[in-house]
Amino acid sequence: MAIEKREVEFRTIDGLTLRGDLYPAPASVAKGPAVIITPGFNCVKEMFVPEVAEQFQKAGITALIYDPRTLGLSDGLPRNDIDPARQTSDYSDAVTFVRSLPNVNPSMVGIWGMSFSAVIALSATALDPRIRFCIAICPLLNLEYEASKFPKVLAKLQQDRESVLAGNQPLYVPVLTAQGKNPAGMGLGADKEEFDYMVNAKMRGAPRHENHTTFQSYYKIKLWQPQGIMRYLDKTPVMMVVPELDQISPPEAQIKLHESFPEPKLLHIAPGKGHLNVLSGDDFPMLSDMQAKFVKDITSL
Repeated sequence: MAIEKREVEFRTIDGLTLRGDLYPAPASVAKGPAVIITPGFNCVKEMFVPEVAEQFQKAGITALIYDPRTLGLSDGLPRNDIDPARQTSDYSDAVTFVRSLPNVNPSMVGIWGMSFSAVIALSATALDPRIRFCIAICPLLNLEYEASKFPKVLAKLQQDRESVLAGNQPLYVPVLTAQGKNPAGMGLGADKEEFDYMVNAKMRGAPRHENHTTFQSYYKIKLWQPQGIMRYLDKTPVMMVVPELDQISPPEAQIKLHESFPEPKLLHIAPGKGHLNVLSGDDFPMLSDMQAKFVKDITSL
């Protein structure tokens, strides 16, 4: 089956234009399900998710991937300013757009996220009853900051805030330091393989990726409280894929989160997989089939 893809854009409630690629289901599929997909933290749509969209399309499911606000081709200033609350809201605007497509059944639209965007997807699902299902791949649950580092982070955030108000450009920091650590002390860092991927993504098929974010992103992340939001996810079916060897988001925390969700739901532990390679390798087709089956099973209820 030839891959059909076309560029699309849609508006957000606060007036930005977000841009992405639509992978429509074959013409033989009339008014079928659709899934909306975004990549992980500070990632653009060329990273991780095109192959995911292609597999959904092959299964007869329309897929949309898009650059989150301030990233890639999407609008938003300052660039690479990560605001998870706004990204949560943007999922709902993507749902509005996809529900309007002629080949999509508006009652069969779900969302998909990986790592940081998996938590955003779960939050959006908790707040938007139109969302029929959610697929969360290795949700990044450790969003705490190192206690010893946090006072200095707060002081630096306010210094940067004063500087921006004085007319200067915002402070930018790398996503990971040379030691594979988060510059604000958030989370557990990354191993060498994960570090190499993020640092070299620009040269590996994602030319619009920039390996930095505004420092103010970490203020916005701290303002966001996904655990409080996700407790409202009490009706929508959720599928989670948890890497057995996840060193960034503890597997036991992911499993505990899944246990809090209502039936019907699905949990798959990916043996031998880490946080960033969970969808790669020989078992990717199996995982793709499992996700497509989940979508079809849920939307046929």
